[in-house]
Amino acid sequence: MSYFFPALQAEWLKVRKSKVIRITAVVFTIAPLMAGFFMIVLKNPEFANSSGLLRAKAQFAGEADWTSYLRLHAQIIAVGGILVFGFVTSWIFGREYADRTAKDLLALPYSRAVIVIAKFIASFITNILLSAYVVTLGIIIGWIIGLPLWSSAIFVHGLSILLVVTFITISLSTPVAFIASYGGGYLAPLGFVILTVVLSQIVAVTGFGDYFPWAIPAIFSGLTEGGGVLSFNSLFIIIITSLLGIFSTLYWWIFADQH
Repeated sequence: MSYFFPALQAEWLKVRKSKVIRITAVVFTIAPLMAGFFMIVLKNPEFANSSGLLRAKAQFAGEADWTSYLRLHAQIIAVGGILVFGFVTSWIFGREYADRTAKDLLALPYSRAVIVIAKFIASFITNILLSAYVVTLGIIIGWIIGLPLWSSAIFVHGLSILLVVTFITISLSTPVAFIASYGGGYLAPLGFVILTVVLSQIVAVTGFGDYFPWAIPAIFSGLTEGGGVLSFNSLFIIIITSLLGIFSTLYWWIFADQH
């Protein structure tokens, strides 16, 4: 345990000093800005009618109220979060190979399991903070726009959906850590992330989204019919997928010098 906190502190220092994470936060800012813009389009019928295709895309978000606005944020995290959270995870694990510091880490007098767990916790904290930043900014934008139908019940319900979507989406980024470690860099995990996003859209359309881990957050967020309900089977699939990512990464790092 005495080695764990220094390892976690080192990983967190890497995150704090990283320009990559800051750029990721800036890029993720586009999400609440676009959500707010869609609400503005829906609130102004004259502008919406003159905008043609833009109006059609905005109508996908629903009505210009807090219920639709919070649901839209959940959908953004469900889909965009797979990309963002996966990118953060691939950077935290893959950078050691890209920067050729993996051998240095393996030579430290720490358990390799401690290093991996510290990286997973640093990744989890970073992704939670990115989500909190996006949601907070989105709420501020919603207040500035003056969206109607605000109530504590609507806010609590919307926020609970957001929290669940955030946690399950982050948990699905653990296999990315294994791909980054196995592939020895960024390209393989980023390709994997893009593949999961594409496949989740295809599988969801076919009606089998409840059985594909990366499609489940979008379904739960309300992007498709039956949203807001997380079945036991879906939860079980997410847990198994997350655990497989964690244990496969642990195995790879512990036995890395044998490969």
